[in-house]
Amino acid sequence: MAQALRPNTAGSLFATDDRLHPLQDTLMAVTLVLGAVAFITAMFHSLHLLSSWAGLIGIFTGAYGQWISETTRERFGLILGLGASGIGFFLGMAHGGLFGGLW
Repeated sequence: MAQALRPNTAGSLFATDDRLHPLQDTLMAVTLVLGAVAFITAMFHSLHLLSSWAGLIGIFTGAYGQWISETTRERFGLILGLGASGIGFFLGMAHGGLFGGLW
């Protein structure tokens, strides 16, 4: 029962190791932002360049973040960002791709 009296110093629901992870948190935030941008811009046919590039970069940052993540909180955010990045990337590729319409 000693663990019931220990205060939660991490400040988050899923940060279970009571330490800060600035690189992992930054990668999680970047992946979530890129995923949101890719997902939202994929709904517009003319923004296929932005959605495909944001999705591709979001996939790479999310994959690296998953590789070095240490807590469940980081992995949860990264999976959400990876999913949104993947959907945005594939819809952007379907609408014209990474270089479509530039040449």
